[in-house]
Amino acid sequence: MQATIILISMLLGLCCGFVMHRSDFCLAGMFRDLFLFRNSPLLRSLVLLIACTMLLFEAARLLGLLSFSLPSSLFGLPSLTNLLGGLLFGIGMVLAGGCVIGTLYKVGAGNFPSACAFLGLIIGSTLYAEFHPQWKQLETQTRFTDAATLPQLIGLSQSSACFVVLAIFGGFLFRWHQNGLLRRPSVVKGYLQPQTAALLLAVIGLVSFSLTGMPLGITTSYVKVGAFFEQLIIPEHFANLSYFQGQEFQYLSPLSGQTLNAGAGPFWDGLSLVQFPLIGGIFVGSALSAISMGKFLLRFNIPKVQLISALFGGVLMGFAARMAPACNVWHLLGGLPLLSLQSILFTIGLLPGALIGSHLLTRYVLTP
Repeated sequence: MQATIILISMLLGLCCGFVMHRSDFCLAGMFRDLFLFRNSPLLRSLVLLIACTMLLFEAARLLGLLSFSLPSSLFGLPSLTNLLGGLLFGIGMVLAGGCVIGTLYKVGAGNFPSACAFLGLIIGSTLYAEFHPQWKQLETQTRFTDAATLPQLIGLSQSSACFVVLAIFGGFLFRWHQNGLLRRPSVVKGYLQPQTAALLLAVIGLVSFSLTGMPLGITTSYVKVGAFFEQLIIPEHFANLSYFQGQEFQYLSPLSGQTLNAGAGPFWDGLSLVQFPLIGGIFVGSALSAISMGKFLLRFNIPKVQLISALFGGVLMGFAARMAPACNVWHLLGGLPLLSLQSILFTIGLLPGALIGSHLLTRYVLTP
C-alpha cells in the first residue's frame, strides 16, 4: 500500500509541476503584481481555482468521497499566530521570487535564484525548531474562538456557507469571463492558459485529498531535510529540540484505512509517503515541461543582490510556514476551500506581507 501512495503522490506532483510551469502559475507573483503594477490578471485565476476546489471538495464530501471534520490535526483552531505567519510568509515569497511550490517548479526549469530560495526554505524551516515551544505557547494564548471554520463561527452549515461564497465568487468570475479577463494573450507555443491551469489544479487537489488524505502541501518535508543534516552535524543539540522528537499531526489515509503519524523529525512516516514523492514529481514535471518547450536554461550570472534576496526570502518563508502553520499552498488550495479560519487569517496576513515585500523588492533589490 505504501508503494501505491508513493506512486499516486509522484504522479500528482508530475502533473502539478507540468501544469504550473506551462501556465507560469506563480502564487507569489499574483500577490506581488497586485502591489507592484496595481493589476494582477493571474490573481483572477486564483479565485477561479479556490472556487472550483471549494465546489469539488464540498461535492466530494456530500458524496462520501471525503471524510473530514474540523477542527482536526490538519486545520485546527484559529490564532493570531496564523495572521503573523501569513504576514511574514508574504514578505518572504515576494523577496524569494516564488512561494514554496513556485520555487520548486522554477528550480525544475533551471532557475538559479529559485535554487537559492529552496535552500533558504530548508534553513528557515529548520531554524523554527529553536523557537517552537515558545511559539506554541503564544499560539495557545492568542486563540480567540473554539470555531475552526467560518460556518461554525456564524452558525451556518458547511454547504450553506459554501453556496454563499460560491455565489459571490461566481458573480466576479462571470463578469471577468464576459470581459475576457480570465485569458492572457500569449504567442508562446505550448502556453497553458491560467484559467485552464486553475481547473486542472483544482482536480489535482481533489485527487490528493481524496486518495492520500491530505491537501497539497510540502513544507514539513523541508523541515525533515534540515533536521536530517542537523542530526548529523550537531546531534546533541538536535536531541534537545522537542519539535523534531514528536508527532506534529495525524491523518487518515483513505487507501490504507489507517491513521498515519506525521512529524518534523528525520524519520520515514505518513507525511514522507505523500510529500517527498510530490516534491520529486513537481521538480521532474516542471523540468520535462521546460525541456520540451526549449525553456530549460541554467544561468549563473545573476546579480548578487537578487541571490541574497532569494535566499533571505526563502529563509523567511520556511520560518513563517512553520509559524502559520503551513504554507500558502496548504492554506489557499486546501484550507480556504474548506473555509478554515486558520487559512482565512493566513490569507489576510499574506496581503500586507506581499505589500511590504514588494516595497522592499523595489527599494533594495531591483533598484538600478
